[in-house]
Amino acid sequence: MIGLSTTSLGETNIEEWAERVRELGFEYIEWVSEWPRFLNNENTKRLKEVLQSFELKSTIHAPFSDLNIASFNEKIREASLRVISDTLERAVELDVMLVTIHPGHCSPVSRRYQAEYIRIHRMSLEKIAQQAEDLGIRIGIENMPRFPILDAQTPERLYKLVEGIEVGVTFDVAHLNTSTADFEGFLRLFKNRIVLLHLHDNHGKRDEHLALGEGTVPWEELLPRLPKVPATLEVTSLKAAERSLPLLKRLHW
Repeated sequence: MIGLSTTSLGETNIEEWAERVRELGFEYIEWVSEWPRFLNNENTKRLKEVLQSFELKSTIHAPFSDLNIASFNEKIREASLRVISDTLERAVELDVMLVTIHPGHCSPVSRRYQAEYIRIHRMSLEKIAQQAEDLGIRIGIENMPRFPILDAQTPERLYKLVEGIEVGVTFDVAHLNTSTADFEGFLRLFKNRIVLLHLHDNHGKRDEHLALGEGTVPWEELLPRLPKVPATLEVTSLKAAERSLPLLKRLHW
């Protein structure tokens, strides 16, 4: 299945966007629950109506800005977990296929006390995993791009966070291209745990969300080797999505 993220929505009306998404042949959308489109009572109901109207399935990308599930500050950590918890409950209401969640991120204190940071981080992931299991929701923890405070930028680091915890992995190919570009290592560690793909492109320096083929990700070599799980195009416009489709369909779907 191929889906399209609301990163491509822009200022377009959601109904008009969904109609175009369907015309292009996408089977699902990924709703990125970030400002100004945090899921709430009003837009959750509207989104459900849109999905039904255009016969689209959906995934959700949980909020991540201003959250830190690995914070040493208990109030911040618990508030972050409540936001994730609310997202999982809305995922049930929307009957989504999967929820993608960012890991926590680093701070000066977490860099100094790494063992405690890992313990706290994994404790939060275990709480999320338990709630997801209770609700019957699949989740994928996403690898992060190159950026100073972000964690899980390498396959080995993500593995350290999720080893032994009942969660899937959302493999963001372009994120990995900005850090180590160790695609072989990522597939070796996680191929059987990857539940969702995030696909976009960049030039290896920063997270650009370009159309496929417009950066340096080695798609010709990589796409045929990726697992046949749902794949979300995370590009910044409908035009970029349309430019990405021929390459994606030729090499993978």
